[in-house]
Amino acid sequence: MSSTGTTYQELERKRTGVLQQPLAVWAIAFACVISFMGIGLVDPILPAIAKSMDASKSQVSLLFTSYNLMTGLAMIITGFVSSRLGTKWTLLVGIFMIVLFAGLAGNSDAINSIVWLRGGWGIGNALFLATALSAIVGLSTSGTAKAIILYEAALGVGIAVGPLLGGELGSISWRGPFFGVSVLMGIAFLFILFVMPKVARPSKPSPISAPFKALGFSALRTFGFTAFLYNFGMFSLLAYAPYVMELDEHGLGYVFFGWGFCLAVTSVFVAPKLQTKFGTVKPLAAVLILFALTLLIMGAGANKPAVVIAAVVVSGLFLGVNNTLITTAVMGSAPVERSVASAAYSFLRFMGGAIAPWLTSKLGEWFNSSIPFYFGGVMVLLGVLLVLLQRKKLAFVDEAASH
Repeated sequence: MSSTGTTYQELERKRTGVLQQPLAVWAIAFACVISFMGIGLVDPILPAIAKSMDASKSQVSLLFTSYNLMTGLAMIITGFVSSRLGTKWTLLVGIFMIVLFAGLAGNSDAINSIVWLRGGWGIGNALFLATALSAIVGLSTSGTAKAIILYEAALGVGIAVGPLLGGELGSISWRGPFFGVSVLMGIAFLFILFVMPKVARPSKPSPISAPFKALGFSALRTFGFTAFLYNFGMFSLLAYAPYVMELDEHGLGYVFFGWGFCLAVTSVFVAPKLQTKFGTVKPLAAVLILFALTLLIMGAGANKPAVVIAAVVVSGLFLGVNNTLITTAVMGSAPVERSVASAAYSFLRFMGGAIAPWLTSKLGEWFNSSIPFYFGGVMVLLGVLLVLLQRKKLAFVDEAASH
């Protein structure tokens, strides 16, 4: 606040385009790109880790489970921590934890050790991501919807580029992507430290119970459980598909680059147009149905690598639209602070991401390689059913998202 009472946002009020953002927003977006690269960096090396450590698919899937479980649980405390440390220092603490645990994971020689270290990485990820989304929306001068488009663009770029880098580093050693994340997030740490201005703390610290109270609002709870369900489809794709594509690290990197590229394009250019024309619920239900059908096709063609490869890439088109629509909706789904809404939603979403990788991998071991994709598709369809059953209660979200 300046001496004349002008706020940071008011000083930048004339900047209204998606690309016309304060420097603080770009600093956080840059860190988000690198953070999301950390997801894709690991995908191309899953088979290599299984082979190097003589581990089963379900054991390797625990790298996702521990990460998502701790991310989801830590989401509960993000508002409590950020309202006391402040936005900038919460981001820095989260990034530092990612740097530390990713580096230690790369230096580990046992699958169980990596699983536990990925859990620590997940705590840092929670502190960073929940705070980053609310900070971008809060500091942006172009409105909630455009700010979220920028966030989703960072997600798409990170997820697209990550597998390429992961494939290159993974072809040298499975340890390479872990060290790569550590180094890149170290750069992001310095970027935030020196470029992002200090943001005032909330006048009233957030209680640790805030996310649970926020889930008392029907719309937020509906979106959270929808994300919980479609994550079973997402992680049958991310955690199991690499094993049936019969590709090396480079090949997997290119496939997931295509997936991330499609995700980035539709999240930035297609989702906003669909939302403007049709609202949130109809296009959200439509793209989730298309994603479910894609998973069912993957199940039917699980023994044909070309089918799985094509389906993985195409699924990015649907998930990009889904991500932007549901993230925008969450920000206006409950009369609570954005950081609290984000934390409550992410808690449910990551709980699905914790169960799904292990369960889908186990289904593949118990039955055959088709079942994980069929199961994921059915779970996504249950998410669609939930959205449609609650559509009347979600009608107000479109108006909230436009502001």
